[in-house]
Amino acid sequence: MTPSSSLTISLATESHRVVLERLWTMFRHDMSAYSGTLPDENGGFRQERLDNALTRDGWDGYLIGLKSRPVGLCIVRHVGSAEQIISSFFLVNPARRSGHGRAAVRAVMNRHRGHWAVAFHEANTAAAAFWRTIAAEADPAWTIEEADAPGRPDLPRDSWIRFRVL
Repeated sequence: MTPSSSLTISLATESHRVVLERLWTMFRHDMSAYSGTLPDENGGFRQERLDNALTRDGWDGYLIGLKSRPVGLCIVRHVGSAEQIISSFFLVNPARRSGHGRAAVRAVMNRHRGHWAVAFHEANTAAAAFWRTIAAEADPAWTIEEADAPGRPDLPRDSWIRFRVL
């Protein structure tokens, strides 16, 4: 299926914070199925990566829209470094499995060509298949390896996929 021409990918600013925080909560809720992480006492989840994307050099956040509605986010760290990392990527359920995720990731990566890495949990089979497809389309020499989550022995091991976007 071809993604709609009404897909937008915008560099996020502080003015997008409220929308991004709402999307972030949905993202972290989805990921809690694989990490076992519970919300904090206020019903929220840690959001340092989101905060960094809006305030720190070397981080970029993107707001993904469809038909003028916010439907996702992408957070990149180590922007402009030897290896850039997609730290977080999320689309709401109705925007999934229609090519929008692939189009959004390609748009972000085309803004920052070079070496990329993405971590995911193998138990998240949809994400595992998605990132393998992204890597294979970008670079036939892509690699994958498992590693512990830094400083988080309570979490399942991450699979790290690495590839290059020319």
